[in-house]
Amino acid sequence: MPAFPFSLPGASETPLFLAPQAGVSESPFRRLCRRFGADVVLTEFVSAEGIVRGSGKTADYLRFEDEERPIGIQIFGADPGRMAEAAALVTEVYAPDFVDINFGCPVKKVVKRNGGSGCLRDLGLVARIVRAVSEATPLPVTTKIRSGYDEALRDPVGIGLVCQEAGSRMVTLHPRTRTDMYGGRANWSEIAALAAALEVPVVGNGDIRTGADALRMRERTGCDGIMMARGSHGAPWLFRQARAALRGDPPPPVPNARARFATCVEHAENAVAFERDPERAVRSFRKHLGWYTKGLPGGRELRQRLFAVHDLDGLRAILDGYLAEASHRGADGLA
Repeated sequence: MPAFPFSLPGASETPLFLAPQAGVSESPFRRLCRRFGADVVLTEFVSAEGIVRGSGKTADYLRFEDEERPIGIQIFGADPGRMAEAAALVTEVYAPDFVDINFGCPVKKVVKRNGGSGCLRDLGLVARIVRAVSEATPLPVTTKIRSGYDEALRDPVGIGLVCQEAGSRMVTLHPRTRTDMYGGRANWSEIAALAAALEVPVVGNGDIRTGADALRMRERTGCDGIMMARGSHGAPWLFRQARAALRGDPPPPVPNARARFATCVEHAENAVAFERDPERAVRSFRKHLGWYTKGLPGGRELRQRLFAVHDLDGLRAILDGYLAEASHRGADGLA
């Protein structure tokens, strides 16, 4: 197995990564996922322009605690010079364990400026960005890619080789194209092909929703690490389940509503403590409330009430009321 370019807590095991996700992988969620077994986390992807210009909002995305290490700061942009400046700044000011370059984001407002997966239309540009960033920081530089911009340009091995040759010391592949967005199934065979072709570690990403999925990905692809994204929304215990599956241990039980709500409240409390404006933090947290309550009996009505809360006391009261009502009804397994 190729060596990862940063220290890992369990060097002999397949590392589990929390994917960089805009509006989701903030510091409170990263710390929660670390507690449940994530080995490596990444920040939300951050604009190189915002970093260089000293945007206060951008600086908020870059904050992290030492307990989150190893952590990578992920940057995006289409100008090699600005990307290099941004990498040098985050290295000096924040000192993460590595700098990751986003060549995967499919969102229109990013792609239209040639950022994210938009860069995959020009592999010469990809190489120039990786080289520029690698020359600007002593930290390991890694890349996250998709399989291509569209079907006509689909070439994950070719893209990965370009990244490796330019200086990327780890490549994460989400085996969909930009035009696929998040539809269909991720083509894990492309992760296997990339892992066979590269000398640097390859991390697989895409369609990991259960611990068993993580085990299947490792067995089918031979990837060196596994990254989880949407499957962890409202379910940070996915990392614990994945680690058990990879070790061949019995699967941990899925948390009941009481345990799920306890994790939700812990997450919300950390979010409020991290955010300078408590009410804004609670408003921003509503998306997580939707995920934590997904699949529960009466979940739609519960979410309608939760989406109207403005503070932690209101959040706790609604969740406690739901559990009390479930207990009164004798709903097995909920409380």
